[in-house]
Amino acid sequence: MALKLKKHKKNIGLARRRGFYGYLFILPFILGFIFFMIKPLCSSFNMSLNDVNVSKDGFSYVWNNFQNYKRALAFDPDFNRMLVESIGQMFFRSLATIVFSFFVALLLNQKFKGRALARSVFFLAVILSSGVLVGLEYSNVTMQSLKSTIEEAGNSNSITTVIEDILKTTSGTQSSTLTKAFEILFEIIDSIYDVAMASGIQIIIFLSGLQNISPSMFEAADMEGCTAWEKLWKITVPMVTPLLLVCWIYTIVDFFMKTDNQIMQKINEQLVIQMNYGFSSAMSWIYFIVCMIIIGISSFIISKVVYNYD
Repeated sequence: MALKLKKHKKNIGLARRRGFYGYLFILPFILGFIFFMIKPLCSSFNMSLNDVNVSKDGFSYVWNNFQNYKRALAFDPDFNRMLVESIGQMFFRSLATIVFSFFVALLLNQKFKGRALARSVFFLAVILSSGVLVGLEYSNVTMQSLKSTIEEAGNSNSITTVIEDILKTTSGTQSSTLTKAFEILFEIIDSIYDVAMASGIQIIIFLSGLQNISPSMFEAADMEGCTAWEKLWKITVPMVTPLLLVCWIYTIVDFFMKTDNQIMQKINEQLVIQMNYGFSSAMSWIYFIVCMIIIGISSFIISKVVYNYD
C-alpha cells in the first residue's frame, strides 16, 4: 500500500513538472497576447458595434444597434455565401492535409538513404508557406506562373483528366451524390499544390509522434504474427491520435487565416480600400466565432477517439 502511494505521489510530481515546463514554454505567447493582442481585440469589438468615423482628431464612434452584424448576416449578398463555401473548403482541404501529412510522415520515418535530405525537402513547405513568401507568391508574376504551371501539368492531358471524365460520366447515370463526391475528390487532387504547402508543420508533428512510439511494441506485434497493415491500425494510428487533434486544430486555423481566403480578402477590402472599420470588424468577429465553434465541435468529436496513454 505504501509503495502504491509513493508511486502515485511520484506520478503527480512528474505531471506537475511537465505542466510547469509546458506553461514556461508558452509563456512568451501568453505575455505577447496580454500586452499586444487584448487591446486591439477590444478595440475591434467596439468598432463592430458602432459606426466609425475617421477625422483628423482620430476615431469617433456612434452606436448603431448591431447594424454591422445585421448587414453582414442579412443584407450583404456575398458574405454568407463566402462563409459557407469557406467552411466546406476548409473541411475537405483540412482532411486532405491531415491524411497527406500522416502518410508522408510514415514514409519519412522509414530507414532509407537520403532520409535527412527528404525530410529537409518537406520542411521547406514550412518556410515557403510563411507569411512573407506567401505574399510574394501571390504578388510575384514568376511565382504565380510557376504555381499555374505545376497545376496545369497535373491536370491537362493527363491520366487523371481521363479518369475524371470516365468516373463522372459513369456516376452521372447512377447517383448525383456519387457525382458530387467525385467532384470533391478531383477538386482536392487539383489543389495538391496548396495541400503540400500547408502540410509542413503537420508532417513534423506526426513524425515526432511516430519516433516516440516504443520499438518494443512493434517487436511484440511481430512475435504475434501481425501484418504491417495490422500494426498500422492497431499500434501506429492509436499512438498518434493525441497529435491528430493538435494537427487538426492547427490546420483549421491555418486555412481560415490564409491570405488567399475569400473572406479574408473581403474583410481587407472593407478595411483598407473602403475604410469601413465597423463593418469589417463585424465580419471579422463573425468569422472568428464561426472558426471557434468549428474548432470546439471538432475537438469534442476527435477527443472521443483519442487514445490516452502514460
